[in-house]
Amino acid sequence: MRQIAWVKAARKEFESFPAEAQDRFENALSMAAAGAFPDLAKPLRGFDAAVFEIALAYRSDAYRLVYALRLGAELWVVHAFQKKSTQGIKTPRRDIELIHARIRFIRSRQL
Repeated sequence: MRQIAWVKAARKEFESFPAEAQDRFENALSMAAAGAFPDLAKPLRGFDAAVFEIALAYRSDAYRLVYALRLGAELWVVHAFQKKSTQGIKTPRRDIELIHARIRFIRSRQL
């Protein structure tokens, strides 16, 4: 079982999610850390095959959590955010750029 590591800003945003949504995300992350594939997860377009997005519709809101598996021995949660419906289901460009930057930062720290 992999350890779950968090980018500090992602953890802070995650903690602002409703408690029930947090529980569902934590269950999905535990499954991923154990080597299973959570049914809420899907590969995130524009990234290698080891970066996944968990999408959760909760009440009238949409929440997203992005994790990466190939950043060392840990499962890294690199981004968490509440999705605002400006582009349909597409992940906003600024979030994609932030995810790329955080993954680059984690990789640079592991050298």
